[in-house]
Amino acid sequence: MDLSGRHVVVTGGGGAIGAAIGGRLARAGARVLLADRDPDAAARAANAEGLHAAALDVTDEVACDRLPDLARARIGGLDGVVHCAGAGMERPVIETDLADWRRMIELNLTGTFLVLRACLRAMDRGGAAIAIASTAGERGSARRGAYAAAKAGVISLVQTLAIERAPTGQRVNAISPGPVATPLTDAMHSDETRAAFARRTPLARYGRPEEIAGAALYLLSEEASYVTGHVLHVDGGFLGAGIMA
Repeated sequence: MDLSGRHVVVTGGGGAIGAAIGGRLARAGARVLLADRDPDAAARAANAEGLHAAALDVTDEVACDRLPDLARARIGGLDGVVHCAGAGMERPVIETDLADWRRMIELNLTGTFLVLRACLRAMDRGGAAIAIASTAGERGSARRGAYAAAKAGVISLVQTLAIERAPTGQRVNAISPGPVATPLTDAMHSDETRAAFARRTPLARYGRPEEIAGAALYLLSEEASYVTGHVLHVDGGFLGAGIMA
């Protein structure tokens, strides 16, 4: 899966999954720009892999619309985008206040809309886009209502974009991870949550960021040239056999 000559933006590039994706794509030959609202985190991740870094707030429409020009200036073009930026929250729905609900929708769904819209407008025929969704967006998940609703919206948006952009030759897909071991999940997941995932995931472990990166590499590559509108589950079998209650 060779990405030589390709130019890819990875949002949320300062996080564990975004950084892993950026590094994997670069090792496959792509020129990669890691964009993150924390420019220091993006720079650290970029420096570790010899990549480029930039600041980006995915809820800022103007900044997102400028992203393609930034990519051309920093890495010489834009052929692909992997949208990883987002945030999680664990709280029962009836205890979720409106401000937190709006924050989850804005960061996870509106940010996806803004980034994908800007990049798909700018990419030539044959470009590819990936959004990171979640198994929470496909099955009920206690204490994750706002996050799950946003990620369900991401999946629907991706499927719609795949239909709309097919005449241009652009492909749009989603990756739906199960639990992945990152500093974010270390902070968010309780012992109860960890035990539930271990019991109900056939592979009985959390995923690794590198495993999400491998899926992204596939979906951006020519090996996936007939794949669009797809939700690729990288979840240890959780959706096939598990349930969160």
